[in-house]
Amino acid sequence: MKSSSIALLFILVSADAFQVSQPHGRPSTNLNGFRNRLKSLLGRGEPVKDKAFDKVVKKNFPGAITNSALTKRTVAALEKKGVSPSNTLLATSLCCDELARVLEDDFNQIYGNNFNLGGLSGFPFAGNTGFGAMAAHVPDDGFCLLVHGPHVGISQGGVIGKVERSGIELVDNCCGSAIAASNYLQGITSGGASINANIQSFTDFQQGAVQELILPHGKRLSDANDRMKELPYALYDSQDVLVREIIHDGSSSIKKGLALLGGIQINTGPDSDDYFHPLRFDFYDENGNVVENLLPKLK
Repeated sequence: MKSSSIALLFILVSADAFQVSQPHGRPSTNLNGFRNRLKSLLGRGEPVKDKAFDKVVKKNFPGAITNSALTKRTVAALEKKGVSPSNTLLATSLCCDELARVLEDDFNQIYGNNFNLGGLSGFPFAGNTGFGAMAAHVPDDGFCLLVHGPHVGISQGGVIGKVERSGIELVDNCCGSAIAASNYLQGITSGGASINANIQSFTDFQQGAVQELILPHGKRLSDANDRMKELPYALYDSQDVLVREIIHDGSSSIKKGLALLGGIQINTGPDSDDYFHPLRFDFYDENGNVVENLLPKLK
């Protein structure tokens, strides 16, 4: 299983700085102690486990950074906005796949338990109702960090859309939902299938929605040099529209502020670092207005 540098950080930090007795699931934090230890421990960084594989990932996904680098830079950027573990609720919209939990767990170690807004392929299926419920759980005069995005696998052999999984000999598809939606779309654009109107089939409602939400990207994927590489970015573009619309509709429920971190999760085998390609990092004020683009802070 993958190890987490953030988990190690929390093991090393002394018990007087963190206490986990609060009912809402977020650690009660001595902020000065947290700040000093975080800068000291995270500031050391962590070398990638496999430099050759790191080059393969970054060649295929320029702009990708390891999860450990992402969490370090996110915390540093948000701390300057007054965002801390004691006043922040983490919300995520990530795929149901267990591999998507790696990134979620890394942020959980910092901000505590997350409110889940996502479903298949990372789409925010909790919608406006889920966002409203989540916003009500944000600490008074506090913040929300919302992390979202689709995910894609890359195998040790550099095959995009495939990944090694613990205990499974087969090099498996990743993301299965995204690939199934892509195959559905390819069948339509090639003239070999008709559009499925059964989106209201509640036994597979989410997948039906994913297939409809990818339809606008048919030509884009058909024209792509590498369909599997382009697929998560097409999905992200649809998700980005939905997430920002949900935030807009629920802007009156934002308390002190909201940080929106969106991008592509890049899952790797059990013995490799996972990566994230950040594509949006916006900071909203209490009125729901984007007041700062924090994306350069992650570069």
